[in-house]
Amino acid sequence: MTDFAMALQSGASLLRTLPRRNAGVADARRAVGEWAARHPGVRAQLVVDRRPGTPVVDYDLLLDHPDGGTVALTAPPEDGVPWLIDHSTHWAAGHLVSVNEVDVTVPQALTMLRSLSRRDASPYQEIIDQCLLVEAAGDTGDASGSAPLTAADLQATADEFRRGRGLHDRASTLAWMTEAGMSGEQFEAYITEIARRRRFRRDREAELAPGHLAANSGDFARVGAVWVTGEEKVTADTTTDLLTVLASLGETSGTSLTETVSPSPEKASGTSFTETSVTFATRWEAELPEALRGVEPGRVVGPVELPDGGFLTGAVLSRSPAGDDAETLAAAGRAAFTGWLAERRAAATIEWHW
Repeated sequence: MTDFAMALQSGASLLRTLPRRNAGVADARRAVGEWAARHPGVRAQLVVDRRPGTPVVDYDLLLDHPDGGTVALTAPPEDGVPWLIDHSTHWAAGHLVSVNEVDVTVPQALTMLRSLSRRDASPYQEIIDQCLLVEAAGDTGDASGSAPLTAADLQATADEFRRGRGLHDRASTLAWMTEAGMSGEQFEAYITEIARRRRFRRDREAELAPGHLAANSGDFARVGAVWVTGEEKVTADTTTDLLTVLASLGETSGTSLTETVSPSPEKASGTSFTETSVTFATRWEAELPEALRGVEPGRVVGPVELPDGGFLTGAVLSRSPAGDDAETLAAAGRAAFTGWLAERRAAATIEWHW
């Protein structure tokens, strides 16, 4: 018997012993890695398929043939139907995207977009980011020493989820579940997965925050500022002049306000009006309009032309250096996590199955 024939026979036996549940995939990969080390000539690779809607997984073993090409070895332990054929007619077998080791079906993607959509991300990026969080939480879950999710954790996540979507009673929640096509068991599983990802994010932010704050302390100075944006240029020489101009535009103190005002007295009785946004705010330095970052208190900046059109004029009123209080650390953690996720996104292997 040739070495390749021996590898085929041994590989088939190996496939039949691998654990068939999601929780055992890591053990399966280790077993195949040890087996591959004993058969280096075939350069074995394990392909894992997670059956849609179930915890069951299937495997293929890809082997290099001595004469060239690749042999895919499948050894289903049950009815003898290879998983590729068995799944080909499954209603949920269509995968939308694979991100590293995480596969997303079309139904899963629709659920993500319905319930997790963010305004600052495209649907494509959101799906990818959710996959990366699933992967990262799974990679660290067993080794991180985190305690199992408690009933209180799940209830808090469910309450936050419902509040965020205006589901303030049982009837509205059940109506949302019906619209989303979720049973009670599916909703519970979904909330559990969200809770796992949120706990991972919270722990990761806390871990990254001190280092990010130390390296970027300037971004987390607390800055009081005022600025006006609109189609018309606003000019002022001093902060006092700027505040006077803003008062003439109808600004009342204390909040971010958008007013529709006439850009000049000559147009007050006409029909040509523009929208001017006046903002009084205290923000982290990095969250200020770019033109105001690093500006010393009391200096007026602008009018500056904005990338999307219009002009900005503003001034910094006060600035306090970054501290290490809980609020500042939380902001640093969020910023650090955003950067960490962007790095993982850039390094990920992403395949869209159109």
